[in-house]
Amino acid sequence: MKIAVVGGGPAGLYFAYLWKRKHPAAEISLFEQNAPDATFGFGVVFSDRALDFLRADDPETVEAITPHMEHWRDMTLVHRGERITIDGVGFSAIGRLELLKLLQARAACVGVQPGFNRRIENLEELRNFDLVVAADGVNSSLRSFYPQFHTQTDLFRNKFIWFGTSKTFDTLTQTFIECEYGTLNAHHYRYATDKSTFIVECDGATFERAGFGKISPEESRILCERIFADTLSGHALISNKSVWRDFPWIWNERWSHENMVLVGDALHTAHFSIGSGTRLALEDSIALFKALDAERDISSAIMRYEAERKPIVEKIVKASKTSAAWYEKFPEHMKQAPLDFAMSYITRSGRVDRAKLREMSPQFMARYGAGAQ
Repeated sequence: MKIAVVGGGPAGLYFAYLWKRKHPAAEISLFEQNAPDATFGFGVVFSDRALDFLRADDPETVEAITPHMEHWRDMTLVHRGERITIDGVGFSAIGRLELLKLLQARAACVGVQPGFNRRIENLEELRNFDLVVAADGVNSSLRSFYPQFHTQTDLFRNKFIWFGTSKTFDTLTQTFIECEYGTLNAHHYRYATDKSTFIVECDGATFERAGFGKISPEESRILCERIFADTLSGHALISNKSVWRDFPWIWNERWSHENMVLVGDALHTAHFSIGSGTRLALEDSIALFKALDAERDISSAIMRYEAERKPIVEKIVKASKTSAAWYEKFPEHMKQAPLDFAMSYITRSGRVDRAKLREMSPQFMARYGAGAQ
């Protein structure tokens, strides 16, 4: 089988690796429009059992990735200057570029040589392939060729900007503050021994009052650095294509058309507040690989991929939207006392209730119970 994989992010690299590893004679062409070391942002985060979903089928990749990850068992909320620790809510993180390099190495070790700085301009370039895997991200050019995907796009109402910093943090932390412009939140966590991701988020009214839409990216960096000076403890914010963005909700009613199939952010997005975007992309690639390996023809395999994977993705995306809806109203939630605010936060997606919290986070629940007395 002759396969074109368009997009050299986690989804595209991992699918190419999986297929070539199992089928060494397969012809796989991987096209990436950027250079191998080009990426935006800083670290990416995985929820508690990071990469456990790979362990059964691909322990070698897990062993390659985990030594480069930072791990922690709790998370922290900062509200009204008070720190609330929620125990048992662990995460792991890795630099986005580090992850890409590791996946590039995995692909290379089975004979996949990505074609970097190669953008697919028209479908004629893909005519001779049996299967085309569209892994080219949120702004997928391949997806745009076909209205048959029935792509739905919407924008999250809050604004966010993705920085890094040399300040490291013990846990994934959410710092909520009120200043002269309004309310802002920072999502921050270390992804290396000397580096952290620092995502600043605010509602539309705060964005306007601060003038973020009228000043330069560098001026935005300086202003955010001033607003979160206490959190940063004198460390600077670092830019990497750091501009204010609207988080895009992407969903496709159809996951394939003819011999083209979507994976990763080209197919769907999940809000960064639940830390599942990269995991979803990797799991899509696993699901597509398994479906193709199980069926005799491409059409049946693609149908199987969608039928088996779609209910799982829909559940996670629904939780992601519920989480994002909480963030769209975080200025209102901030009127609560710190412990009540923390309870509102940790139960926001509907996936965790108080009974589960008593099992998962006994120290937090003991503090919450004592505070309610």
